[in-house]
Amino acid sequence: MPALVAIAVAIIAVPALVVSTGVASASLPIFSDDSDDYEIGAQPQQNRIVAYDGDREVTIAWVYSQNRQEISWNDVTPALKDAVLAAEDHRFYQHGAIDPQGLVRAVLSTASGDTQGGSTLTQQLVKNICIADAFKKYPNSGQDKEEFAKYRAAVTACQAQSVDRKLTEMKSAVELEKKYTKNEILLAYLNIANYGGTVYGIQAAAQRYYDKDAKDLSTAEAASLIATVQTPDKLRLDEKANYAANTKRRDVILDNELAYGYIDRAEHDKAKAIVIGSKNDSLKITTPRNGCVAANKYAKQFCDYVVKNVKNFAMLGKDADEREYNWRVGGYTLYTSLNIPLQKVAQNAVQQYAPANETRLDLGASAVTVETGTGRVLTMAQNKTFDDTGTGDDTTSAVNFNTDREYGGSSGFQVGSTYKVFTLLNWLEHDHGLDEYVNGNPRTVDQHLFVDTCPYPKKLVSNPDSETPFTGTYQFRNDPGSGGGNISVRSATARSTNGAFISMALQLDLCDTSKIATSLGVHRADGDELWNNPSSVLGVNEIAPLTVAAAYAAIANDGVYCAPIVLDKVVDRTGADLGGQTADCSRGIPEPVAVAAQSALKGAMAAYPSNPRDGTQLIGKTGTTNDSRQTWVTGASTRAATTVWYGNIQGDFPIRTYSGGGTYGGNQRHLIERAILAKMDQLYPGGEFQQPEPIYNTGVKVPVPSYIGMTEAKAAAKIVADGFTYDPSSVMTKTGTEPKGTVIDQAPKGTGSPHALITLTISDGAGIEVEDYTGMTQADAQSEISSAGLTVGVYCVASGDTTAQDADGDGLIDGTTTPVTVGEPTGTVVDQAPDPGTVKAKDGLVRIGVAQPTC
Repeated sequence: MPALVAIAVAIIAVPALVVSTGVASASLPIFSDDSDDYEIGAQPQQNRIVAYDGDREVTIAWVYSQNRQEISWNDVTPALKDAVLAAEDHRFYQHGAIDPQGLVRAVLSTASGDTQGGSTLTQQLVKNICIADAFKKYPNSGQDKEEFAKYRAAVTACQAQSVDRKLTEMKSAVELEKKYTKNEILLAYLNIANYGGTVYGIQAAAQRYYDKDAKDLSTAEAASLIATVQTPDKLRLDEKANYAANTKRRDVILDNELAYGYIDRAEHDKAKAIVIGSKNDSLKITTPRNGCVAANKYAKQFCDYVVKNVKNFAMLGKDADEREYNWRVGGYTLYTSLNIPLQKVAQNAVQQYAPANETRLDLGASAVTVETGTGRVLTMAQNKTFDDTGTGDDTTSAVNFNTDREYGGSSGFQVGSTYKVFTLLNWLEHDHGLDEYVNGNPRTVDQHLFVDTCPYPKKLVSNPDSETPFTGTYQFRNDPGSGGGNISVRSATARSTNGAFISMALQLDLCDTSKIATSLGVHRADGDELWNNPSSVLGVNEIAPLTVAAAYAAIANDGVYCAPIVLDKVVDRTGADLGGQTADCSRGIPEPVAVAAQSALKGAMAAYPSNPRDGTQLIGKTGTTNDSRQTWVTGASTRAATTVWYGNIQGDFPIRTYSGGGTYGGNQRHLIERAILAKMDQLYPGGEFQQPEPIYNTGVKVPVPSYIGMTEAKAAAKIVADGFTYDPSSVMTKTGTEPKGTVIDQAPKGTGSPHALITLTISDGAGIEVEDYTGMTQADAQSEISSAGLTVGVYCVASGDTTAQDADGDGLIDGTTTPVTVGEPTGTVVDQAPDPGTVKAKDGLVRIGVAQPTC
């Protein structure tokens, strides 16, 4: 009988002075030891996450470890107060912190087999504070098994029926009543008590079980809720099996209220007549709304991203641990950057064109919008509904496709040609121009020709300590329709010509490209460092859509990068405004370089079907990986940037062959993007982009020596020595009479950009120079052409000669007065194709025009 022993000892130990007045003498031995310094502090409460629909505040989620909303004393109605006193301590306002009568009654009743507690309301508050403090000490008990075990041990200690624990509780109760009034203690009890599951505090209980505020509870409702506190898990009202037990406890409370004169007979009888769960009962169980899984249907992933960013919210504490702790204690309202009207368009478009129930492939899609100049995240949508309960189906996912692994579980996706913009920026930073021409052909290149001066992961390279750490060859192809041959960088950007960007990269340092990307916030979603191998030029790095959108927002912002933020302000439980995340912006690239890149990206965006063509200037770039496993498009105005990813969550289904969402062949990304951009331009009207400085069109020009007449090997060595770029895969062979391997042409000639790629044309040594055959007879010409190893073709040329029609030799055509015309002698070569000096391959055709009177 531990409870009986503890209570009996307590009665003996506690002096009458203490239990009757609540005033403890420091000279009494029992109070000489320090007791726990309990205070009615802030208890865990609900956190609210808010966004705006125009000027209207929209709650998108409630997030809490304990479902609690504290009420004030003004909300404590007689029904609530009477129910608490009748249930727990009807002499609360007459005795001190400890009630001797209650202790004696408890001993007698317990001895007779009817267990009753002898604790006052203040003592019960002490116990509840002890339990609450255990939760605060082990706030991760809901996720961590080891921490949960510690939490349960601490709770058990708070509830132990031992002499030491009971005496400590009594001492702490005395101290508590020194600090607080009776009303404050009763209010704290209502706010701290558990009402079943994660429901804490009378306000949350009223909302959960009756869908109303605590101040609106009836006598019967208040009694039922206070009844729950005795053993919450056995008396909670959201389980039908508990109705009978709750009714029994409720009726005891109602009987006590009648006995103590709190209610009259009529009210008592009316309340007891209510059968819990019947038609005459007002019980109305509301759906739990805790967490992002229960958030606004348009904002579930965004909610999860906000919660995972709590550790970064400086206004919540001095470091990540303190911020997480304060968040779990709760009571905060977070006002976020999400734009509800734009988010609705984004979410609807993504789910329309990327069906979550697609079975032919593991289809994923996402869209995210970032405001330029601030980094505020305006939208965050995806096709799979957020569900982190582990009970979802194929249409749900706990992974946020828009974010990094740390903030949503995603490792990102290969970005394809979306990444080419960083090579373009590197090109422009190093004195090149948009109107320069480069080799755009698909080909195989020697990887050792690529320069990367960054320290590099050994797992990715053959020679990690070399400035040219790559060996072997790299074969790539151009996307159908993207062009080839000599092509301007401007056109190559618009057409996304792989060969051109490889040619550009060969004239640059891959390290500089990754540094530029990093300066615009780009990083791998899995936390690894950016890959700089040759294929990185064409977008093999796996990056989160949010990162891409922020980078393009920086380009649209004239080169100033702003890290993504989501929090405009925080208001705490007292109503104090703690501020929000301030824009974290810095210059990533020079403004003229960004402006020049905008010019090229405007040309690209102009042709995309994702462009809403609403008069707003937009820049943009698409991206498609090998075999169209992943497809991307990003569009940006001067105000905001939107990135859409559409592809395989896992697997390699070719998206261009996919017919779904009412469209075909990789067009889905554009339809999603167009819908969002149209609304974005309406809500955030963009301005005009600047025109680039002329030097960024032409590039800086330097003299280029002539390498014509040299052997290929000698020319290659001299090109490198002169500071230009040589790529053997770009060398072209042409039929020539010069010795085989001799350079017979080059591009550029005269002037070119610093470090320009010099494209050589060499002779194959098998050429035959065409001679001048005019004036020869047909027979002589044919003989010479054949002897040279060429093929002869003959065509007739009318000479107009009429001398054969003057038989009598009078100079007139016989029988007429018309003078004869003297032309080239019949059978003479008077024309040829090609012209003399042309070089033809063996057996090449040379056509001669032979004079005839008529043809």
